[in-house]
Amino acid sequence: MSRPASTYRVQLTPDFGFAQVAEIAGYLRDLGVSHVYLSPILQATPESRHGYDVTDHSRIREEFGGASGFREMAQQLAAHDLGIVVDIVPNHMNTVNAQFWSVLKDGPASPYASWFDIDWQDGKVALPVLGDDTEPYVHGDVVRYHGHTYPYPGHYRLVDWREGPGYRRFFDVSSLIGLRVEDPSVFFATHEVIFWLLDEGLVDGLRVDHPDGLADPRGYLERLRARAGETWTVVEKILIGPERLPSDWPCDGTSGYDVLNRVNGLFVDPDGKAPLVQLFADMTGQPSEYRPVMAQSKREVIDLFFGAEVARLARAAAQDPAAVRELLAAMPVYRAYVVPGEPPPPESVEIVELAAEACSPAVLPLAREVLYGSDEAIVRFQQACGPVMAKGVEDTALYRWYPLACLNEVGGEPDAFGVTVEDFHDFCAELRPYTMTTLSTHDTKRSEDVRARLSVLSELPEEWAAAVASWSASVRFDPHLDYLGWQNLMAAWPISVERFTEYLLKAAREAKTAISWINPDPSYERGLREFAAAAVRQPVGEFTARIEPYAMSNSLGAKLVQLMMPGVPDVYQGNETTDFSLVDPDNRRPVTYPRKPETAWDAAKLLVTTQALRLRRRLGGAAPYRPLWAEGPAASHVIAFARGERPQAVAVATRLPVRLARCGWGSTSLTLPGGTWRDLLTGGLYTGRIPLAHLLGQYPVSLLERHDL
Repeated sequence: MSRPASTYRVQLTPDFGFAQVAEIAGYLRDLGVSHVYLSPILQATPESRHGYDVTDHSRIREEFGGASGFREMAQQLAAHDLGIVVDIVPNHMNTVNAQFWSVLKDGPASPYASWFDIDWQDGKVALPVLGDDTEPYVHGDVVRYHGHTYPYPGHYRLVDWREGPGYRRFFDVSSLIGLRVEDPSVFFATHEVIFWLLDEGLVDGLRVDHPDGLADPRGYLERLRARAGETWTVVEKILIGPERLPSDWPCDGTSGYDVLNRVNGLFVDPDGKAPLVQLFADMTGQPSEYRPVMAQSKREVIDLFFGAEVARLARAAAQDPAAVRELLAAMPVYRAYVVPGEPPPPESVEIVELAAEACSPAVLPLAREVLYGSDEAIVRFQQACGPVMAKGVEDTALYRWYPLACLNEVGGEPDAFGVTVEDFHDFCAELRPYTMTTLSTHDTKRSEDVRARLSVLSELPEEWAAAVASWSASVRFDPHLDYLGWQNLMAAWPISVERFTEYLLKAAREAKTAISWINPDPSYERGLREFAAAAVRQPVGEFTARIEPYAMSNSLGAKLVQLMMPGVPDVYQGNETTDFSLVDPDNRRPVTYPRKPETAWDAAKLLVTTQALRLRRRLGGAAPYRPLWAEGPAASHVIAFARGERPQAVAVATRLPVRLARCGWGSTSLTLPGGTWRDLLTGGLYTGRIPLAHLLGQYPVSLLERHDL
């Protein structure tokens, strides 16, 4: 079974399907990747731009080219020595599907009743769709309500759309119903196409979406491995702070958010925290501490979205719903990893008990129940933690507390400024050798190059504060939103009024401080559009140009570190050159190929990406990782490490370039491992102890390969 040396993520859409992927095979092979990493390929709603709303697990998506198109694409990729990794969605599917229709029609007697995680009440399932005075009506053998169609008669009841559904769902999305893949029959029925693709050798790897939603992630991965063999498999698991992937999960690692946040932290100056937090507090009126904002955000989303989940968990644990809300809000991670019938791991006990201690005494019995109680209580609690974290933190708190927005990433902690070189090396030493590493994904809040610009602000807080004060004196709208807008406008520059407006609308709706997705305000939204148009006319681009050399240094440094550190590096579509995208759908815009450099930054990033990916293919396997340490007055401004036996490669990157520019490298040097080394970016040959001013004279990074004659 071939394990990827690297992957390239492609977002499939009805406009960019299998035939279009096949057309760029030569380009991707020349870039240096070993595998193309595809977004979900199974049949989804016809108009879906993401594919996570599967409607039929037995078919490859027709809009992409169907099974024949997939096979032709695979053959074309194989001819260019490229394998395929696919994104799979075991947790949920769209509610518009044949199996759920059968359940709505026949209730618990349906042969598909075991497919879905349903909370049956009087033999019926609640469907939250009613939203106005319009009455559902019978048309033949179906019931119609606006765009919804249901069997008549059926085992369901239509309820207000604000009520939670009578089934587990994906986060708060009622159109995505939870699957019970813990049932072997459901597992095999929903994976049949994936397994035949693996059996035929058309797919080499899997990325598992949202394992935290599953009743038993470890059990699921064990069944997957038993059927798929040693197929390279990573999971989309969000890890917070010191949290690590459970050692007994049989997979190769995560999809890389833990890596993203640590690489990002290498280029953030911790000395910028105090002034930037103060600036944020002054401009927004928000607290200077993040944790209270996070806790309040989680409490709000529980009340807004998760009443049905709270009630179901309260019944399972025989506890008061108020206690359930308290404990869910206090949990600091997406899952506690307790398996029914097994003693809970000590770290899980500690997490739950510490969360309970921060609550009222009434929560303590609930904490014991979700650790040691019934199977139902244990599983329901863990399945509820993830949605609360995702909606409360990712989709609320991170839009409310943002002193330095590059820290507001999936799995990130916006009050944690900076990662030391020592801590980064220690982190790399613990990584699973074939985990995925990434900097940008279809779900990141900002692309890697937007974050590279924002990181510079940690080194220039006074200059940044002065610039924002100047712009704000001319244009202002909502103190809860303006400062987030200025950061993203500067970092995504140049950006159209339309793109910037759409970003601000999403940010405001996610923050929920003035409007939300369910509570629009036409007057507010009109003011927001006017603010966006006026803000784009400010001289923001002048500040962006001022920091561009430093941002480019951060970008190239982060890219080189991510591509050369332990793990399987992923490149998100188009990010081999610069990409200044914001949150989805902005970061899922079409990409044109081949990528052609338009700026010096583009050219340098493409060079770094290509040379690093090609070198990773030559290195092969889980090459050993060895930290290297610079010596001299500017030693803290470099991160360096060697890879491979003897070793065979060395990566060197500049960090905190603003401070470095004030003092220079001086006598700082790096001693290379024995032998002669060739810089793949400049062609220079080096041996022994090298002044960093010389090694990094042309680029802020260096990629060296052993060149012994």
